Amino acid sequence: MSTKYIFVTGGVVSSVGKGITTASLGRLLKNRGFKVTVQKLDPYINVDAGTMNPYQHGEVFVTDDGAETDLDLGHYERFVDENLTRSANITTGRIYDSVIRKERRGDYLGATVQVIPHITDEIKARIRENAEQAGADIAIVEIGGTVGDIEGLPFLEAIRQFKKDVGAQNVMYVHVTLIPSVGPWGELKTKPTQHSVIKLREIGIQPDVLICRTKSAMSEEMKDKISLFCDVERAAVIEARDAKTIYEIPLKFEADGLSDLVLKRFGLQNGVPDLSDWQRIVETIKNPKHKAVVAIVGKYVGNGDAYISLGEAVRHGGIANDTGAEIVWVDSEDVTEENVAEKLAAADAVIVAGGFGARGVEGKVAAIKYARENKIPFLGICFGLHWTVVEVARNVCGLKDANTVEVDPNTPHPVIHLLPEQENVQEKGATMRLGSYPCQLIDSTLASRLYGTDLVYERHRHRYEVNNAYRARLERGGLICSGVSPDYRLVEIVELKDHPFFIATQFHPEFKSRPNRPHPIFKGLIQAALAHRAAKQNTQAPVVETA
Repeated sequence: MSTKYIFVTGGVVSSVGKGITTASLGRLLKNRGFKVTVQKLDPYINVDAGTMNPYQHGEVFVTDDGAETDLDLGHYERFVDENLTRSANITTGRIYDSVIRKERRGDYLGATVQVIPHITDEIKARIRENAEQAGADIAIVEIGGTVGDIEGLPFLEAIRQFKKDVGAQNVMYVHVTLIPSVGPWGELKTKPTQHSVIKLREIGIQPDVLICRTKSAMSEEMKDKISLFCDVERAAVIEARDAKTIYEIPLKFEADGLSDLVLKRFGLQNGVPDLSDWQRIVETIKNPKHKAVVAIVGKYVGNGDAYISLGEAVRHGGIANDTGAEIVWVDSEDVTEENVAEKLAAADAVIVAGGFGARGVEGKVAAIKYARENKIPFLGICFGLHWTVVEVARNVCGLKDANTVEVDPNTPHPVIHLLPEQENVQEKGATMRLGSYPCQLIDSTLASRLYGTDLVYERHRHRYEVNNAYRARLERGGLICSGVSPDYRLVEIVELKDHPFFIATQFHPEFKSRPNRPHPIFKGLIQAALAHRAAKQNTQAPVVETA
């Protein structure tokens, strides 16, 4: 069959839920037996998300092929359970860069290069390319930003043209909008949605489905009104009320008939999806048998999106252990030697998250030391591995002024230094060690027991590494290099002897965790947290049956 295209837009406000809507629809259609791919079109001029402030933009999600992408790709991978590539995230910067390069080569044969058709043609080519590379039956494409934003107009024009290019029978438009509540009685209002649809119509796009974000139940009368004024089928006005967990959204959409609407629109036939695994995931999240508290110590905790994949991976570890993983976010700038016990008092496990730069690093050192000395299950990630090595070097190996050259270029003990291939790199964008690399696991270590194999592939995003000149000294202090590159040149995982669970990774395991396939490190961390919690409470650790 011809590839079908679903374009997802958003209106009224930003962060209205387009990403979760797109991911949920992908999950439902995959469960119907279709080959699905997902793509995000971002109107910002940055070439990619790699140099953007995590407080403003949230996490940078890294794909296997080393693309630094929008965090929504993390949602797509977690829901659809498919590895995406760099072609799944396109920005204005990438589009204009490509068009300008073509113009300089003379590809346009002397034509005056314009937004229409050259920019819009480039956008459409990238949409088709992503679908073709994935061999997709259905390609779901989210357009970032809000309808009415000036920077988004070329993308909206491109998806308007797409319907003409591939045929109306192969295109569907889904618009995610907000139904706000106002006044002392919390009255729901449809006018913003009506105006959002008007803006789409001005561009030439008539939505086929409206996803209505709301905190309260919408009346049937309200749905009728939206259907009438927005010229959308009554059944295609879908209520998207806030849920306890984002993983419940696909189940709600299925109950409201969203995937049936898609199949009807495209004239496709398929059976009833089997969502039993997804229902089990949601049931475990909502009614877990056990509880564990995980403290995440990081630099960017003021924005929950900055560590969104990490938070989800912790919850996935909880799902694998039938446990509600409660996350306590701890700003590393607020942690000191004097208050660390108070800050981490409730923690059954501690994670020191990634980051860059000198701000808040001594708080990370204090948290690592506290977890090490008090036998609290611990995981360090990327920058967290660097400071794990620094903490052990300082406080176990006696290298008092040990540091990473990222923070102190003149340290007498550079236990973390720049990767050799990074020494002459001048530009910041897309120049780190990025993407999937192999990691050889050492036998009889915690890492090898967690993974149950001797070779794994994990996703990276870093410029600095463990200094091999200090490896022997660190290992004499009890820090085992339990995961290394196949040539043994780079340290990928370290762990501590004589500790129930103390491990740090140079890579980002959270990027490969899925609710239905939790990453083994997070699965093991929550299991260790349950044991630690039981020991604190002087009770028996729960025995969790896991697949």
